[in-house]
Amino acid sequence: MSAPASSPDRSKLAVVVLISGRGSNMEAILAASDAPDYPARVVGVVSNRPDAAGLATAQARGIPVRVVNHKDFPAGEAGRAPFDAALAEAVDSFSPGLVVLAGFMRILTPGFVTRYEGRLVNIHPSLLPSFPGLHTHRRALDEGVRVHGCTVHFVTAQLDHGPIILQAAVPVLDGDSEATLSARVLAEEHRIYPRAVAWFAQDRLRVEAGRVRVAGSPTTAVAAFHSPGGA
Repeated sequence: MSAPASSPDRSKLAVVVLISGRGSNMEAILAASDAPDYPARVVGVVSNRPDAAGLATAQARGIPVRVVNHKDFPAGEAGRAPFDAALAEAVDSFSPGLVVLAGFMRILTPGFVTRYEGRLVNIHPSLLPSFPGLHTHRRALDEGVRVHGCTVHFVTAQLDHGPIILQAAVPVLDGDSEATLSARVLAEEHRIYPRAVAWFAQDRLRVEAGRVRVAGSPTTAVAAFHSPGGA
């Protein structure tokens, strides 16, 4: 007789990941969750694009997926609220404790953000508040900055703002292109996003006067910053 399949560890925080494409940050979180002591588990993946490559990645791991195709809704402002209502229904079907945006290329309505306030996080490819929005690497190169990076933050109704949980910095090198700089930043995204999710799952994050404090760290400044080669 074959052994029964192992059941999910209900002591771990249930996480839903929202993606629009490959979901490489989702993959990083999944890889981290393979460790027995990682305190979170991905219970569902939702995409606004039926052709998102990350859906196959999730399914290969036996993770349920949902698609809420934004093209099934009216274009522009008229479709935003109905889309977000359907998205929330899909997310809530998994009963998550945390919702993680991992390359989810939709601007969420204030109503959706409020629904998941305090348990909705995003990663952005810049050192916020610098370079919110799109084309961050091109803009960093155009501005001639010498340090660039990425930011994990709680999501608020203001685009690419919200209390900062963790940042990682990389140097901008002479001769960098958008592609080389993007690759350097993406490697750091893959390092810090699983860490930030773990901190949330361990109930170590406190927002005080708009700032995130990480409980149990020697100093918040050190805990909230990561550089290549750092701990």
